[in-house]
Amino acid sequence: MIRICSLLLALLATPLAADPRGPIHVIDGDTFDIGGTRVRLHGVDAPEQAQLCGEGTAQVWSCGAWVTQEVRARYEGRAARCTALGQDGYGRTLARCDVDGADLGRTLVSDGLAFAFRRYSMDYDLDEKRAVVALRGLHREEIDRPSDYRAGMRQAQAVANSAGAPEDCAIKGNISRKGERIFHAPGQEHYGATQISTAKGERWFCTEAEARAAGWRKARR
Repeated sequence: MIRICSLLLALLATPLAADPRGPIHVIDGDTFDIGGTRVRLHGVDAPEQAQLCGEGTAQVWSCGAWVTQEVRARYEGRAARCTALGQDGYGRTLARCDVDGADLGRTLVSDGLAFAFRRYSMDYDLDEKRAVVALRGLHREEIDRPSDYRAGMRQAQAVANSAGAPEDCAIKGNISRKGERIFHAPGQEHYGATQISTAKGERWFCTEAEARAAGWRKARR
């Protein structure tokens, strides 16, 4: 109980992250450097830099790069005031930001430069629907939602990384930079991204028992 109380007191004593403020440097359509802090806008999702749009009879075009250019033209160097909400898995500060009193996320979604990220927030749901009806920005063309695009890229990478696996032997025996032998089973978080290099001594296993017997431990996630 004493240890738990000490941990709680330590957490309460930890200062909250400062709300980012300052000039905007645009990284991509939903990510910025503001006052020395890497900020990911909360509740919106813009196309990835390399994302292409258009399919079927539509002309394929670089919609991700276009969005970045549009956002940069509008906001590079302008002052932003943000409210920090937490951190994402990449260590970026999740925040809502205002520029000249206007909600930056809402403006991007309303103008068809980003999508409402409904998985995390419904704040901009109606703004996106209005942009779709008005055919603003990205909604003039056929486009995959950025989250679907990323999922497709992860799946493609997972298939590529699994090429060369022996039949029915899909467990990946990876060696970390520190030399630790770790195996990844299908369904684990980093399975798809893990590549096997037999030249480095990495290998495939048919069962977890086989991997453990060979000196590999299972990845924690």
